[in-house]
Amino acid sequence: MTLSAARMPAGFGGPAIETRLLDGIDVIEADAAGVLGRDSQPSMYNRLDWLRGTARHVLPDAKLVGMRAQAGGDAAWLFLAREERRSARAFAGWYTLDVSPAFTPGMSAATRKELLKAAARALRCDFDRIDLQPVTSATADLVRSAFADAGWWVAETDATVNWVAEVAGLSFEDYWCARPSRLQNTVRRKLKGSGLEPRILRHFEAAAWNDYERVYAQSWKPEEGSPAFLRAIAEAEGQAGCLRLGLAYRQGVPVACQLWTVERGIATIHKLAYVEAEKAASPGTILSHAMFRHVMVEDRPTLIDYGNGDEPYKAEWMTRRQLTRRLSLFNQRSPGGLAAAARSAAATLIRRSRRA
Repeated sequence: MTLSAARMPAGFGGPAIETRLLDGIDVIEADAAGVLGRDSQPSMYNRLDWLRGTARHVLPDAKLVGMRAQAGGDAAWLFLAREERRSARAFAGWYTLDVSPAFTPGMSAATRKELLKAAARALRCDFDRIDLQPVTSATADLVRSAFADAGWWVAETDATVNWVAEVAGLSFEDYWCARPSRLQNTVRRKLKGSGLEPRILRHFEAAAWNDYERVYAQSWKPEEGSPAFLRAIAEAEGQAGCLRLGLAYRQGVPVACQLWTVERGIATIHKLAYVEAEKAASPGTILSHAMFRHVMVEDRPTLIDYGNGDEPYKAEWMTRRQLTRRLSLFNQRSPGGLAAAARSAAATLIRRSRRA
């Protein structure tokens, strides 16, 4: 069902902007008319298959709504989980590494902002507060500006750390020579007589995925949030040619695993684990070396993204540490939004005074 719809004059000399608040994945899919697929959306987290899988497996109790603003052939979407007391948060589970608005391809920066601003104005009718995280710095700048212009007060804080390696034009040998000597020595030492046999798949195999789950179950990692969701994503990415599934075996027994995707020049490391009893042999490090080599030689990405988290080992493999942001958006045109903004500001002052 469509919850609300409105038309407003264009603020950028173009056609009038129509906004709609869409209730549920089926309504969003029908309204998007194919624009939220792989061919149109560079971010996998904004695609219908990701949203549908998240709704089914990760956030089954969440109430998904999509705010869409459209002017002519240009459209912008923001996907939210409706909560109590006129609040919402990004429709994102712990597998979602980046929250951002979705746009039709080829849109100018000015049009993106105008559509997002129209969406923000329309959202004032339904929400007092919206929380978005994790958001990249570039996306945070756009969202902050659009929502502030539309009458929202924006509080911005650190969400988590994201490590990346900029590898455009680099051979694997050049990349590896620039890694810390400690890491290089570990790989050199552990490779000798390790008996580890890495295997890297560029397609989905059920038997290999069973080995992935077997490693994860014996690792130091907490219980997987939704194995069914992750398997569905691996199957879809394998069919699209974007999956890179790494496994390391000792005498035929899987002891380490890594789940990567490679698309549009960006390699993303989504998940990794190794059997805890094998820790002394560093199977995760050996498999990482094989994965980095394979992806850099075969796929030649411009960027390798290690996902979110500030684990010390990531610094050895990556070249740049950056912060993702949390945006708390407060509707200044509603009593509830003003009250929530006041509480947030007071809490911020208390935290700062305690650190002083």
